[in-house]
Amino acid sequence: MLTRRLAEFVIDTRASDLPQDVMDASRDALIDTLGVALVGGLDEVGEIALRYVRGLGANREATVWGTHVAASMADAAFVNGIFGHALDFDDVHASVHGHPSTTMIPAALAAGEVAGASGKAVLAAYAVGLEVGGKLGIALGNGHYQRGWHSTATTGVFASTAVAARLLGLNVEQLRNAFGLAASQAAGLLRNFGTMTKPFHAGHAARCAVQSVLLARAGFTADTSIFDGKNSFLGTYAEKDGQPLEPLVDRLGKPWEAIAPGISYKRWPCCYCNHRPVGVLLQMIQEHGIRADQVQAIEIGFPPGTDTALIHTNPQTGLEGKFSIEYVAAATVLDGKVGIDTFTDVMVQRPELRALLKKVRRYRIEDSRMYSGAVGYNDVTVRTAQGEYKRRENRAPGSPDWPITESERDGKFLDCAGRVLGAVGARRVLDLAIRARSLGNVADLTRAMVPAQERAGSQRSAPTGVLAK
Repeated sequence: MLTRRLAEFVIDTRASDLPQDVMDASRDALIDTLGVALVGGLDEVGEIALRYVRGLGANREATVWGTHVAASMADAAFVNGIFGHALDFDDVHASVHGHPSTTMIPAALAAGEVAGASGKAVLAAYAVGLEVGGKLGIALGNGHYQRGWHSTATTGVFASTAVAARLLGLNVEQLRNAFGLAASQAAGLLRNFGTMTKPFHAGHAARCAVQSVLLARAGFTADTSIFDGKNSFLGTYAEKDGQPLEPLVDRLGKPWEAIAPGISYKRWPCCYCNHRPVGVLLQMIQEHGIRADQVQAIEIGFPPGTDTALIHTNPQTGLEGKFSIEYVAAATVLDGKVGIDTFTDVMVQRPELRALLKKVRRYRIEDSRMYSGAVGYNDVTVRTAQGEYKRRENRAPGSPDWPITESERDGKFLDCAGRVLGAVGARRVLDLAIRARSLGNVADLTRAMVPAQERAGSQRSAPTGVLAK
């Protein structure tokens, strides 16, 4: 009974049993997610989602980060999940084949805020949820993603359900029902990459997780063995390269997914499939003094599966540019950097950028293996009037093999959060997140993400619920 065993692991694992390095990894994921979500709320997709949630008029239970708005638990998870994925700046996990934290952290803080959970309980719930998402991702296989499913959503809904179930006090049987409910809501298509619907996937998974848990706690029923037998979730969604779930369940926490393969943190706000080539190009620029006006050609090789998400070769908008190695490579060489401001429509349409983009070519590397965007390698060649430079890179920037430093972690957070909370407010949230394990009530953290005042011209209202908590 694999569904039962998964549920037992989620409910019965004690926070005190988690190793220190696992809790530290959960803390780092919390910090990164809050930073990118706060700035993501300023994006157009964030503003639309916020207006939608405000219009629902639901109970004001949980904080919408970076605003004076409170919403129901499920709706707060929804909009914060969209915020977290709006800029494609959030973390990545190889087993999940996608973004683990943008679904789990919104669900965790919404549930934790309402339940009065401690910071330690939230971090432990995250680590346990990542075990569920990681093992299910391996069982689904690389082929699940290659077939067109967005794994962030299809595995994220189960990981987030595990998180919310722990924090809201479900028992094993209730969680089995919640998993069954979540399975009927697991959805998200790669075809929608480069549109606002991609971050919707993350918010949808977080919301579905919370509502599945609340319904199951209230007595709502579903198939209680959704990962077992004929017509199971895996029987329906998994591909041939997926591993059997039973030995994966045997390995829950041995080692923890938060440590092996570990969480990868983005240095740049675009699809992770771009990041190896960007890292190489920046090194080449520094080492060889390459200038855009010297470049004759940029060639980037991808083995099978590593550019599936890069669906745009001639992007016309900033959002499409996030999913185009042609644009990202050209912008890297032209500007010598990549940042939040790289991905605007104006930047994509610059004449000098359009000219350089035409010199970028991607090609397929023959390889008998199938990879995912987070796992694999790239060949990068830059031809200039001064010479030709080549490099193969199998490490991804921000991954455990090419890690960000603690200083870089904090700098990324402060840059992102400071755009919403100001320097002082951002530092306060960072300090609270760093010591999250010692917080008696995670609501101390969510309250700190309410700005001192609304931004000029904002349509965001200030309900009393969140400020009065």
